[in-house]
Amino acid sequence: MKLFKNGRSQAVRIPRVFELPGAEAIMRREGDRLVIEPAKRGSLLALLAALAPLHEELPEISDPPAEPVDL
Repeated sequence: MKLFKNGRSQAVRIPRVFELPGAEAIMRREGDRLVIEPAKRGSLLALLAALAPLHEELPEISDPPAEPVDL
């Protein structure tokens, strides 16, 4: 496998046999090795858990909820 320059970055072409799913990957070093793995798709619950809490008071709702209707 050959390394090449792409602008100011070093790049490597990944053969089809090693193709990763998705459009994003994570790269990390382990000693002298580079490990490339598919980025895990996060769940909506994980995204919501990562959001900072709101620190504001919500206004009172003066309009009561509708009465239940028997269909």
